[in-house]
Amino acid sequence: MDSSTDVTPWHEEAPPLPKGPYRPERALEDIPGISYALHLFLASHMVESEEYCHKADPKKERLYFATGYGLIQCVKGLMSFEDEDLLAALNHIRHGNAVASQHRKRAASLPTRLAGLVMGSLNTSGVGFIKSMTAVERHAELVYAESLFEKALVGIVYSGDWLAFVKEAGRLNMRTTINIYRQLGKFIDAADAEAQAQGRGPEDSSIDAHFRSGVYLGVGLSNLILSLMPSKLLTIVELFGYKGDRQAGLAYLMKAGGWSKESPEPAVGPKEEGVRRTICDMALLIFHLVLSSFTFDCVDINMAQKIIDYNIRRYPNGIFFLFGQGRLSLCRSQPAQAIEWYQKALNAQNQYRNLHQISYWEMAVANLALWDVAASLDCWRKLAAEATWSKATYAYGTAVCLLQLGGDGRREEAAEIMDKIPELRQRIAGKSIPLEKFAARKARKFKEQGGRLTLPALELSYIFLGIQRAPQDVIATKLLPLVDASLAELEAHKEKPAAYQGGQGFWDDWCLAHFLRGICLRYVAYPDPDAVVDPSQSVDISRADAEKGALAAFETVFADSPKVLLDHHIIYYSHYEYGRLLACAGDKEGARRHLDLVMSGKPLEGPGATRKGKYSLENALHVKTHAALEALDKGGRL
Repeated sequence: MDSSTDVTPWHEEAPPLPKGPYRPERALEDIPGISYALHLFLASHMVESEEYCHKADPKKERLYFATGYGLIQCVKGLMSFEDEDLLAALNHIRHGNAVASQHRKRAASLPTRLAGLVMGSLNTSGVGFIKSMTAVERHAELVYAESLFEKALVGIVYSGDWLAFVKEAGRLNMRTTINIYRQLGKFIDAADAEAQAQGRGPEDSSIDAHFRSGVYLGVGLSNLILSLMPSKLLTIVELFGYKGDRQAGLAYLMKAGGWSKESPEPAVGPKEEGVRRTICDMALLIFHLVLSSFTFDCVDINMAQKIIDYNIRRYPNGIFFLFGQGRLSLCRSQPAQAIEWYQKALNAQNQYRNLHQISYWEMAVANLALWDVAASLDCWRKLAAEATWSKATYAYGTAVCLLQLGGDGRREEAAEIMDKIPELRQRIAGKSIPLEKFAARKARKFKEQGGRLTLPALELSYIFLGIQRAPQDVIATKLLPLVDASLAELEAHKEKPAAYQGGQGFWDDWCLAHFLRGICLRYVAYPDPDAVVDPSQSVDISRADAEKGALAAFETVFADSPKVLLDHHIIYYSHYEYGRLLACAGDKEGARRHLDLVMSGKPLEGPGATRKGKYSLENALHVKTHAALEALDKGGRL
């Protein structure tokens, strides 16, 4: 390995603390200090990181300590999803923004700005204006935009609503952010082009790596987020002149570390990197491993593996990269390995216990993928006891696992929990959390049916991609027999549905069971593209039979959909999954037909439909279906 990319575990000593009064013109001398604080944070020494920042800048008046501390709090909030962390992050980001504003180049007077339109030498905007700045002013411009962007990102997470981004895009703050990043990106491109033309190398060496990594992060993330927005909202945003290029966004983020598809190692090592390089790496991991659950285009698990391998060598106890390796194992349908990595993340630090909840959530899903319901129950119980983001969802996860296990008073405990779910729901920024709305509907149905739900733990596993991530032998030997047992009971009552469970919910249960059978058989026929199939697994169902059975199961849902009374979402999700299955089988036109039906907004229940308003998890399905149509157009993975 090239010495420039040697990543022996990070163990730098702390730079000397700043001495004397702060002078803005020497602001960039603080970059080694904030870089050290960030490394401490990434190495799971969170408290030490914060303490170092406090000692270095007690007044939070220094450009890079004020804004860098805000960035650390932003990462903390985005990883924990806790209200307290998110609100603290917003406050620190606002303060950092004010400090950055004080360091920026002062805007020219109106007469000078008007003159700049005529005389290029007086240009007060664009590349010329940035070129006229001092190095400190350029950095201040960067971190000013960065703090506005962080505020928007934290706001999206805190509200749980993409509309928050649209509202920001329509306001001066977000437009300012994107415009600054665009101009900074153009400045770097122009400077590099000039250096190449003059034979001074591929890049302008006068632009420091810290500034570059910040511009790459901002331009990359803004492109990426805009490219992920649902089509209806993107149409609104485009009215403001903004359009996201996903490939360009990923390329910018990769550039900070010198990543490429051809090389297993990055071209930029610790000695040459900018202070935001690791944040760029984390952004790439979030896209490839987390956002990939509702998008397809440009997802690259192999790239994620390279980034994780590098950073785990560098931070062997770094909780964020241990999370990443766990998530990557789960994406590869290796839930047992994923649980081992999440356990390592749990053991990595005990300073920010809120971060443990990410591991518990992921382990709850991974255990459902293994169909170890008892172990999943333990994780849901921990979340219900400790976490605050969505008490209703954690309670519902606990209840459905208790129902699945049955016996020993578990059903009674599940009934008590179901009763509490409606009052546990939260409204964030005036809006309900979709998962909580789904849980409340199911809890109400449970009560109306006299304390009964069909296959609720398996349905929840589907929603959290547990079936998609399950090993084939688990699907064949544990999940399918469970579904078939429910279908056998339903078949016995098909001629007289009124005799089924007191005459309640036959057709909803019938369609749900067939839907889940279709899902299980679909992943036997066509495992997830990223799944690592264990050759020792024994599956007695051929691809042809599994595909045929899955198609038949979804078609049964379509045939009986007019009789569904409550669980209308099953019908729409069936069209989505049927379309994906057809795409896997090579029938792209058939796939497009069913995916277009989902996006059409037309009622798909058939004549006599009883649905009022939206069906459960409708927005999530539209995002996934839009992504599937895009992938179909580009011949990508589904």
